[in-house]
Amino acid sequence: MSGSMMPAAFAPGSLSLSVLVLNRSFVAVHITNVRRAITLLFRQLAEVVHIEEGQYAAHTLDSWRELSSLRSAFRSPNEDWVRAVGYDLQAPRVIRLVSCDRGPRQGLRFNRRNVFARDGNQCQYCGRNFPTSELSLDHVVPRSRGGITSWENIVCACVACNVRKGGRTPPEARMNLVRHPVKPKRSPLLSIKLGNPKYESWKSFVDNAYWLVDLR
Repeated sequence: MSGSMMPAAFAPGSLSLSVLVLNRSFVAVHITNVRRAITLLFRQLAEVVHIEEGQYAAHTLDSWRELSSLRSAFRSPNEDWVRAVGYDLQAPRVIRLVSCDRGPRQGLRFNRRNVFARDGNQCQYCGRNFPTSELSLDHVVPRSRGGITSWENIVCACVACNVRKGGRTPPEARMNLVRHPVKPKRSPLLSIKLGNPKYESWKSFVDNAYWLVDLR
């Protein structure tokens, strides 16, 4: 498939998986999904960076499709594949923007998604894990007592524990914290990704980095 052709219609599924994005200097700048990565490849704005046996190789969409065809009969459990019309494409894990020089966004977003990730979807009072839809955020020191909305005063809590605690402090409610909240040193969602064998190749670019990835 050449860059002048229309992109194939890909079936949903693996399209929502994460892809690490590097700038032209091979510095990680953010994380996108497979659907967006394929669009960038088709527009010739990016190339796939593939690591195998310690060797780095860059691929256009055409050459990545050819490599996928050769590899399709020897699929690894940690690989994901995208079904297109007439062929399968291995989902890229890392892409490089061929003309982008901007660096990564500095700082860590303080939001509900990152708090849940920091606490591992675990209620910090009862210690049980819940789906995100059954969790809430709790001010350890209630706002009515002067507690602020910060990394150090917000924890993940199940609805039952949040109701039980009410407007009291943990000692007043006779409830103990699983761990005291702190600001993470890097993106909690990035840490979760790095613990997944699917994203082993990311470690070459982020494990010892001094920047913080902004997850979209």
